[in-house]
Amino acid sequence: MSHNSEEHFLDWVKDAHAMEKQAESMLEKMASRLEHYPDLKLRIEQHIVETREHQTLVQSVIDRYSTSQSVLKDLAGKISAFGQSIGGVMVEDEVVKGAISGHVFEHLEIASYTSLIAAAQHLNDHESADIFSRIREQEIAMADWTLTHLPDVTEQYLVRSATPGVEAKK
Repeated sequence: MSHNSEEHFLDWVKDAHAMEKQAESMLEKMASRLEHYPDLKLRIEQHIVETREHQTLVQSVIDRYSTSQSVLKDLAGKISAFGQSIGGVMVEDEVVKGAISGHVFEHLEIASYTSLIAAAQHLNDHESADIFSRIREQEIAMADWTLTHLPDVTEQYLVRSATPGVEAKK
C-alpha cells in the first residue's frame, strides 16, 4: 500500500463528501419549488434523506483515516455551474431541465463511487468498498427512477404548459 495511493484515495473521498453536499443543496432547492409534480417531489425528498446518509457514511471513511479536516477540496465549486439548471433561477421549463440534469448528476455520482470502490479495493479497505457499494446502489436506483419517470414529467409539463391558465413550470 503506497502512501501516494492513500493520498489519492482520501482526496477522492473528500471530493465525494463535497459532491454529496452539493447534491443535497440542489435537491432541496428543486423539491422546495415543485408544486404540480408530486411523484417527482416525493422521490427527490426520499433521495435527500439518502444523500444525508451518504454524507455521514463518507465522513465515517474520512474519520477512520484520521485525516485533518481543515479544508475539504471544493468539488462543489467545480460542479456548481453544472447544478445551476437545478438550483438557479427558475426558468419556464425548469422541471424538465432539472429532471434531465438530476439524471446526469446521478451518473456523476455513480462514476465517482465506482472509482472509489476500485481505490478502496486497491488499498485492501473492504469496509470502505462496502460503504461505497451501498451508496452507489442507491445512486443507481435514483438514476433509474429519473430515467424511467422522465417521459412522464415531460408529458405532464407539456400538457400543463398547453393548458391556458395552468402553471407548468413547478
